[in-house]
Amino acid sequence: MHLNYLRAQRLGFCLVLYFEILFSYGQIRKVDLCIYGGTSAGVIAAYSAKKLGKSVILIEPSTHLGGMTSGGLSATDIGNKIAITGLSRDFFRRLGKHYGKFEHWLPEPKVAEMIFNQYINESGAEVIFQKRLSYVLKNGKKIKLAIFENVKNPKSEKLSIEALQFMDCTYEGDLMAQAGVAYTVGREDNKAYNETLSGVQKQDRHQFENGIDPWQIKGDSTSGLLWGINSMPRKPNGTGDGKVQAYNFRLCMTYDSLNRLPLPKPENYDPAKYELLVRLINSRTEKGWNQLLKIYFLINEIPNKKADWNNMGAFSTDYVGANWNYPEASYEDRAKIWKAHEDYQKGLLYFVANDPGIHPDVQKEMRKWGLPKDEFQENGGWPFQLYVREARRMIGEYVMTEHNCRGNETVQDGIGMAAYTMDSHNCDRHFENGMVKNEGNVEVGGFPPYPISFRSVVPKREECTNLTVPVCMSASHIAYGSIRMEPVFMVLAQTSAMAACMAIDQNIPVQLVNIPELQKTLKNNPLLNGTTSEILIDDDLHQSQITYTGEWKDGEEKTSKYGKSMKVAQNNGNNKARFNCNPIKSGKYTAYFYFPRFSGKANPDSVRFTISNGNKTKSMTKNVNEDLNLSNDNKGIWINLGAYDLKEKQEAWLEIQGMGSNQNAYIPADAVIWVLEK
Repeated sequence: MHLNYLRAQRLGFCLVLYFEILFSYGQIRKVDLCIYGGTSAGVIAAYSAKKLGKSVILIEPSTHLGGMTSGGLSATDIGNKIAITGLSRDFFRRLGKHYGKFEHWLPEPKVAEMIFNQYINESGAEVIFQKRLSYVLKNGKKIKLAIFENVKNPKSEKLSIEALQFMDCTYEGDLMAQAGVAYTVGREDNKAYNETLSGVQKQDRHQFENGIDPWQIKGDSTSGLLWGINSMPRKPNGTGDGKVQAYNFRLCMTYDSLNRLPLPKPENYDPAKYELLVRLINSRTEKGWNQLLKIYFLINEIPNKKADWNNMGAFSTDYVGANWNYPEASYEDRAKIWKAHEDYQKGLLYFVANDPGIHPDVQKEMRKWGLPKDEFQENGGWPFQLYVREARRMIGEYVMTEHNCRGNETVQDGIGMAAYTMDSHNCDRHFENGMVKNEGNVEVGGFPPYPISFRSVVPKREECTNLTVPVCMSASHIAYGSIRMEPVFMVLAQTSAMAACMAIDQNIPVQLVNIPELQKTLKNNPLLNGTTSEILIDDDLHQSQITYTGEWKDGEEKTSKYGKSMKVAQNNGNNKARFNCNPIKSGKYTAYFYFPRFSGKANPDSVRFTISNGNKTKSMTKNVNEDLNLSNDNKGIWINLGAYDLKEKQEAWLEIQGMGSNQNAYIPADAVIWVLEK
């Protein structure tokens, strides 16, 4: 009797607990991997896990996939194309197919989103839109449940996801933070990691020239500062603080009159916000500058009469100092910050197009541009994603620093590469010695691609054992500035998803997966579909497979070469370089030769290529300048040299030879790939 009573009590307690959970947590879904954030990283992670046979739910607060890659950032930041591997490279190959090229790196936003939707449709991964994280429940060191609320109606029934592994692919790192993982916001002091470029940095790029007056009435310090200038003094270079590099919207603009919307005037438009721009333009006019729109906006052309507009110079689309609270803000306060950025940037465009204080040459150019009717259609042509360049950064098992970027420290557990400059946009705007000065911009490069540690995408094991963080990963402020590129996020997301699947299969903490095994799979099965990897012959990685005839030397190009190095020779018939390969599988392969853009040197008009499949030899002449001019890729291009039948273990080769038509030009020996046709 007593035992039955206790059982009834327990049953009643369990029923009450069940209904409390049902009320608090809503519907509970069980899945292998839960990914929060439908950014480019989130989509690639979902696709990867599904290809590896796991059940996946991808949660995205908005109604769109792709984050910044489909949200206006069309002029893709690369650094060095050899760093873009696996499904990330496949994404740009798919874009190339859409545009009739081998690869394409400057897509229209709507096309980028279309490709991301392809990945989801092909994989069958489940996507749930308009849900945002409410809170996280942990059981010891593991996340047990992630509870999500409706974006439009937060008080409605919750959705809870119970997963074996979780992944945070948001730009803000909300899941990571709710899981109790250590993180930081802002800029470390240089002393924290013995760096030189973190903390406060006043440098010369994107800077006001001397003499721009900061006061509302010129020369009168009692009149108060102009809008947007911080009254607090700047701290010494290298000093740590909580400031965050500026955000903006990467605008897709068009000069096609048939596809152009008028520039909108925001409701709370205030021309006084842009007085600094007027003073900057007037100062330059007095100094004899040729006033051009591109001095004040970074304009990169993309297909179909459109362009990606980004920040350029001292006063532009970056809303400097307005985002410091964004990383830790509530959803409501983030929405206000987001709206303030939108109003500032819309106001800037309207001001430049209409205010009489703007130089007429700049204004005339501006009036040729507008928002495109066929992009972000439900939002009046305005991007749906704010460019959150940096928010929270995890403090994980390993912290990537400036030393990794410069090559002074190299990790052995690399799961991807970074290659972009150590880059930070301005964080603040001060007055010094009676002049306006920006602070925070850093652009330091010149180093080769470097590996990113697996330990930098996982939390410390004592904090959480079933979470990976490929976006808000573990890096110092300045190292993050080099790593934080969308193609790299995709690379890290793929490898993080693969690691999560390995942890599920072996029932181990994600920190304990076998890294050499993961690296091997990345190399041998980069698309996770079992297809044969392409054959790459690079002058640095495969030196024994290249023979040189004539006079060759190391190339000085830092930004356009493929990989760490390249060889160059004058464009004459005595100079040749032959790339040899031995296929491991027979089939029809398309041969591509990588041709960089030479800065300060002429690209040759004509180059001779000779290709042998071991049985037949074919020669052709290519007008390289024509191919380069047809491409708007500012790095370099893969030149298609045709398809050839290659036999397993039968040596084939591809040779480049100068033509002598312009002996002041150079020919490169950089990289060749043979791509097996499907």
